[in-house]
Amino acid sequence: MYHWNWGIFLSPTGTGDTYLGWLFSGLGLTVALGLVAWVIALVIGIAVGVARTLPQRYVSALAAAYVEILRNVPLMVQLFTFYFVVPELLPPELGMQVKRWNPVAQQFVAAALCLGLYTSARIAEQVRAGIQSLAASSRQASLALGLTLGQTYRYVLVPMAMRLILPPLSSEFMTVFKNSAVASMIGLLELAAQGRQLVDYTSQPYETFIAVTLFYLVLNMSALRVMRFVEAKTRVPGFATVK
Repeated sequence: MYHWNWGIFLSPTGTGDTYLGWLFSGLGLTVALGLVAWVIALVIGIAVGVARTLPQRYVSALAAAYVEILRNVPLMVQLFTFYFVVPELLPPELGMQVKRWNPVAQQFVAAALCLGLYTSARIAEQVRAGIQSLAASSRQASLALGLTLGQTYRYVLVPMAMRLILPPLSSEFMTVFKNSAVASMIGLLELAAQGRQLVDYTSQPYETFIAVTLFYLVLNMSALRVMRFVEAKTRVPGFATVK
């Protein structure tokens, strides 16, 4: 008895927009949130992954603690902590400034930091595994040539390891966009939240979530194509093979 109505997406919402416009608005927020979180995750993940392989035990122990905490606490719990708890823990003046931000800005920053740090713990483990998979002679030869330990990591070990871990990084890149759906729990109207809102207004759940699924599919396929392009451009013949 369900009445299909694909034309509902072009119906006006009463605010000068269409329901399809709502989905595109949510898609834009999802893309922006995913990209910001990915930059945070990549920078911190590489730093923590390198720290886990350093000879200084206290440094590697701190990095390991960072990874274990973020990997073992549910993402939704971390999101609520960043949104509700962290502003209360900041110095009073800074906390009040954060609370005066536009609500969307507060939600976006909390979600981006949460997603970025959560993903950085996963990337850190991949970076660590990539570095440790390299032959010991790579480090030894670099040090023998007069490079410092920092230069060895910067010019030899990290570039080689990153080429090895690009395939799993592709999965993490796509996962960031999928995990962004949890941001709706704090009120951010990204793609999944816009879909639920559209259902509330139109009572057309099948058309809505089919459309949302297609949006996510196109987004993640595009992310995969970008990472495949990066793999091809950074490939070193005989070292890492792109399939």
